[in-house]
Amino acid sequence: MTTAAPVRRVVIVGASAAGLTAAEALRREGFEGAVTLVGEEHHLPYDRPPLSKQILTGAWPVERAALRRPSDLDALGLDLRLGSRAVRLSPASRTVTLADGAELGYDALIVATGVRPRRLAGHTAPGVHVLRTLEDARRMRERLGAGRRLVVIGAGFLGSEVAAAARSLGASVTVVETAPLPLERVVGERVGAHLAQLHRDHGVDLRTGVRVGEIVAHGGRVGGVTLTDGTVLPADDVLVAIGSEPKSDWLSGSGLDLADGVVCDQHLTAGPGVYAAGDVARWHHPLFGVALRVEHRTNAAEQGIAAARALLAPERARPFAPVPYFWSDQHGVRIQAFGHLRDHDEAQVVEGAPAEGRFLVAYRRGRRLTGALAVAMPPKALHPWRAAIAAETDWRTLPTAPLPA
Repeated sequence: MTTAAPVRRVVIVGASAAGLTAAEALRREGFEGAVTLVGEEHHLPYDRPPLSKQILTGAWPVERAALRRPSDLDALGLDLRLGSRAVRLSPASRTVTLADGAELGYDALIVATGVRPRRLAGHTAPGVHVLRTLEDARRMRERLGAGRRLVVIGAGFLGSEVAAAARSLGASVTVVETAPLPLERVVGERVGAHLAQLHRDHGVDLRTGVRVGEIVAHGGRVGGVTLTDGTVLPADDVLVAIGSEPKSDWLSGSGLDLADGVVCDQHLTAGPGVYAAGDVARWHHPLFGVALRVEHRTNAAEQGIAAARALLAPERARPFAPVPYFWSDQHGVRIQAFGHLRDHDEAQVVEGAPAEGRFLVAYRRGRRLTGALAVAMPPKALHPWRAAIAAETDWRTLPTAPLPA
């Protein structure tokens, strides 16, 4: 029987939530070898969810988004390579090449490079924004305020949160969405209709079931958005929030499976000595029986820890099978969910009522409970559903009353 070579050098590419928690988990598990953490941005690791909310509105100084204090990072004893971009992986020699030509050797590698925003091809005029980095948030914050006109293309989580933040600053906001309702493909028709009304109640001009024809520039800067039906929406700024794509192009030619992310098994293994975590990882989720790529903050942190443990002790690695959790704040309303909501067969209101503004929805796929979502409900109302989802509860056995806490 062949014994695996000991791991003495770990390289983590990606210095956001997944990469940082992986590095911390390595040290917490007693790993004393070399850990190199590569981050494309020059900033110390920071949290991304506040960018579309507290940072954009100015409620937080940018420093508050930092994930750890500099002293905490120093204590980890990392070889921290900030402002460095990985451009190539050579599995045969177990090396990662950076844009400056440096080569990093590894015994184990964690890919945690995240995602990049999708853009509208050809639309690069000043005033056309995406929101993924601190710099993106700073640029938008400087432009938003009373009397400013913002058009948001896309009513997903990011677009909806930015629309809410901009309205709180007094900006005039129009949201353009191709689907009939915001987030309908994920949360279903009833919740989507509630979110649409929430936007309109807060003064957002929500245009659904329409497409963007082009972004119009005047005098070298954005002046408006033309829809395919001929409508022209005046704009001082435009946010393109039409989704994201995994940052996995640097792995092209490596032999890894890169179908919508870095494809992994249930232990997050992508290849010999290679693991993936966070938004870029697409893994087989044994609880739901499907391949998932989850772009939510909690999953990134949990997956970073799991990848670190798997590379240190692959023989003891457990399948990564959490009940995913996400949240979103829109117009002062907290939306929280557990499970896998997309592609559900049925969604049922089981507590409260949309007309009351507070309600909980359960989701079914086949005969199983697969998700639960709460709007403006206390956390204790949702938490019992996490255990019910993990237990693969039969939909037919669900109580008509709320689950006991």
